[in-house]
Amino acid sequence: MTDHSSFAFGTGFALGTFTSTTRTAFAGLVIDEQVCEVDAVLAVGGASESEKRADRTLFDLLQDWETVFAALDHAANKFRRGNTSLNRLAVPLSEVRVLAPIAFPRQIFCAGANYFKHVVQLLVDQGGKGGLPGTEGMNPQELYAYATDIMTRRKREGQPYFFNKPVSTITGPFDPIVIPVSAEQPDWELELGVYIGKGARHVKAVDAMGYVAGYTIVNDITDRKLLWRRDEMKAMGTDWVSGKSAPGYLPTGPYLVPAAYVREPGNLRITLKLNGEVKQDDVTSDMIHDIPRLIEYLSSKVKLLPGDLICTGSPAGNGTHYNRYLQPNDVVESTISGLGVQRNPVLAEAT
Repeated sequence: MTDHSSFAFGTGFALGTFTSTTRTAFAGLVIDEQVCEVDAVLAVGGASESEKRADRTLFDLLQDWETVFAALDHAANKFRRGNTSLNRLAVPLSEVRVLAPIAFPRQIFCAGANYFKHVVQLLVDQGGKGGLPGTEGMNPQELYAYATDIMTRRKREGQPYFFNKPVSTITGPFDPIVIPVSAEQPDWELELGVYIGKGARHVKAVDAMGYVAGYTIVNDITDRKLLWRRDEMKAMGTDWVSGKSAPGYLPTGPYLVPAAYVREPGNLRITLKLNGEVKQDDVTSDMIHDIPRLIEYLSSKVKLLPGDLICTGSPAGNGTHYNRYLQPNDVVESTISGLGVQRNPVLAEAT
């Protein structure tokens, strides 16, 4: 049903949500281009009765993540050894449709301006167009030095910056990105997504990674023209609802890859292609505030809950830099090393 590019979890597995012509949405475990229903995996793997309740979603699994992960890891090892019951139950990934891993997280938090080169690029572009106060008359080299100094100080002394997206923005990794009729400059922002695995409040950075269940790919679609108020309310600044909240403005997935199998989340290659042409290509090490710092900051302000999704910011190479925005008939392909691929056609909203 869906063309899946290869991905690698080492000796581990991934989790996702799937449908087929014979099955409604189900949580599935993915190994070696095959998928098996989580309920069946747990039952054959010898899980306790409390661990193998039927028809649980991936969101449900994250509510008791440490226990469930241990049971799934045990069962996955049996699968790899050729447990006949599990292998008979598995189907090829090519025979299922992949949905967003979690369609309805309780909370979605997005880190803004969190990649060093990205923000420098934005500041240079804005300054060159007269949009950055204090940069009048600067040449490109001066603008670059000015922006680099700002970001160096922010990395050393500053705090993360977050906003929310509604859950209705979530769509699947192979579903269309539908551009609203009101859109003027719809832009791409490929990001590493982090799923929270247990409640977190006032967590220190040194302990923060213990609260991460796993990782996914997200694309924080943004309408640049609508992101800032320009009417009588312009003094209020950004307009997140207009700029980032249209239905389907957060393609997510294809999988949740457990944190135990992602050894260096701070050193993952993140690449976006538009119609086959590379637009974003960077490494997550360019984050201004890394994942532990983001969780530390967020948990000092809010209560993080199991299943929450944190989008960690986007690297340089957005459409605003190229002055090229998403258009109907475009195809966006997004990859993060070890996490799979998204492939989203772009469509115009029906009127």
